[in-house]
Amino acid sequence: MKEKTWNIPEAIPIPEALLRAGCTPLLAAVLAARGITGEEQARAFLGGVPLPPGDPMLLPDMAAAVARIRLAMERGETVAVYGDYDVDGITSTCLLTEYLRSVGLKTESYIPDRLEEGYGVNKTAIDRLRARGVRLIVTVDCGITAVEETAYAAGQGIDMIITDHHECQAELPGAVAVVDPKRPDCRYENRSLAGVGVAFKLACALEGKEQELLDRLADLVAVGTIADVMPLTGENRRIVKYGLEKLRGDPRPGLAALMEQAGVNTARLNANTVGFTLAPRINAAGRLGQVERAAELLWEREPARAAALAEQLCDMNRYRQQLEAEIWDEAVDMLAGQPAGSPIVLAREGWHQGVIGIVASRLSEAYQVPTVMISLDGDKGKGSCRSWGGFNLFDALAACEEHLDSFGGHALAAGLNLRRENIDPFRQALAAYYRDNPPQGEDGVCPDLLVTDGRLLTMECVESLDKLEPCGSGNPRPLLCMTDAVLTEVTAIGGGKHTRLQLDKFGQRFDCVWFGRRAVELEASAGDRVDAAFFPQVSEFRGRRSVQLVMSHMRRTDQQALCRHILEGGGFDCRLTRAELAGLWRGLQRRCPCRIKLSRLGRIESRLHPAQIALGLRVLSELDLASVRLDGQDIEIMLIAWEDKTDLERSPTWRMQKP
Repeated sequence: MKEKTWNIPEAIPIPEALLRAGCTPLLAAVLAARGITGEEQARAFLGGVPLPPGDPMLLPDMAAAVARIRLAMERGETVAVYGDYDVDGITSTCLLTEYLRSVGLKTESYIPDRLEEGYGVNKTAIDRLRARGVRLIVTVDCGITAVEETAYAAGQGIDMIITDHHECQAELPGAVAVVDPKRPDCRYENRSLAGVGVAFKLACALEGKEQELLDRLADLVAVGTIADVMPLTGENRRIVKYGLEKLRGDPRPGLAALMEQAGVNTARLNANTVGFTLAPRINAAGRLGQVERAAELLWEREPARAAALAEQLCDMNRYRQQLEAEIWDEAVDMLAGQPAGSPIVLAREGWHQGVIGIVASRLSEAYQVPTVMISLDGDKGKGSCRSWGGFNLFDALAACEEHLDSFGGHALAAGLNLRRENIDPFRQALAAYYRDNPPQGEDGVCPDLLVTDGRLLTMECVESLDKLEPCGSGNPRPLLCMTDAVLTEVTAIGGGKHTRLQLDKFGQRFDCVWFGRRAVELEASAGDRVDAAFFPQVSEFRGRRSVQLVMSHMRRTDQQALCRHILEGGGFDCRLTRAELAGLWRGLQRRCPCRIKLSRLGRIESRLHPAQIALGLRVLSELDLASVRLDGQDIEIMLIAWEDKTDLERSPTWRMQKP
């Protein structure tokens, strides 16, 4: 598996304006790293200035959609809400069905079976709904490409209202209304609504009062928006924040039961909890072809029945995890010995179609190449594709379509169908396209902040990061890093599935946990010096609260690269006292002028770490006390002068150090 590129940030001075806004030093540093440096700017971002609700009538065709639904009410027609089998689609379906029923409209719901029907509107489903007396279908989280199906429905005497949030093609369906914020003619400011967000806005347009609907439905909107990885900024941030408050204090019985079954501490619930604990359990039902169980849970009002359904979803998720682990192990074995650098295309008989997409995503992340996982059934194969590094999957599949029966999706994720005999030609064609069209950007480790002082990781500072919630796409959880820490302990936990670690840095010991990473998979051992990227959190165990670092990435420290990074003006998290700087000067006097390998920099002053020596040389250079020049793997040093009363504050690097 390929190691990621680390982009270690520069050291950022903490703006006084953010401290005046009530931020802790850590929160202020994170905000500054994200370009928020003013006092009022910080107060507005952290929630001091509420955003007004957006006018749903600014969404394209919303007036026509409202008029047609009201006509259905007048006529007493049966309406169907047609959704999708992922979390966004399930919450969208439940929200709009629940609302339409609450205003007296006879409403059916329909979510296609992932394994039997696949994604989107299909003609068989239209026939089934017509047999139930449906005369109006409202899609949620799907339908924007259903041109042929919409025409078919019209021929069967059924009107269609499309509500979706996916990218539009050149031809829109000939529906009564096509409500999609991605339409080029959309005047609505928030073009990043989830499918459930569009469904909610349709309900708001019908109701006329958004706040009352938020009180009832915000939990569904929050879960769907977070699960579909929509940007948690602007209106999405406001609605999700409200929905998280509802989940903590007044959740619907089904979600309350799911949180209890999953062991969620509602007091600490945040967007991450929804995305990584609740959403996978809801999604499992759709992946395993039992999506109706998830919808039933979200509608259920009776606590005992909700508890039973929640238990079923948790069981499904455990089974999904088991399948995923089996497919992952098989895929890794298949990749052993294969040359790196080309897209991964793997196929095997019997791989579960609802699970291979997750494994494809994990493989693309681990091997840093686009990945296609194909489940074979006789002569036919059905594949799930995931991108990496900005590579446009949809364009790639279009270029290889001669080998495919069909495909669809977007730049980052797609699906395909092909025949067994075309797998090798497809693999070769995809590899050739990838060589000619390499990714424009590389995924890497990009922390917000290089921690320069252990006092940034106090309980108060870490707790203050909660003010950034809800965190997710567009407003990620703060990822921090340390360089050149000592890994003092590595212990397998959770039956070997997870790892507990300890790091020493700044004269402090930090407790760490790495979820989903086995101790044997680490590329470092106790005693090694490492660079670590992590999410800080407050952990509570048996009544004891402490700061814990949740590991994201780790690598052995490259001392030579670290010294070069510091000498070239990069961020640093080591410190140097005046006495240590004077000691370095005396060591240099015995050697200079000199030319020395970067890898042997520590020989100049054995009592200092090489990174400290690099830092000292940078300070001396800024003070015009030494000439320091990098030349390949060597460094040339020439002393100029040293005065006892040298004002070290003239050095920007010295001023950046913490006392």
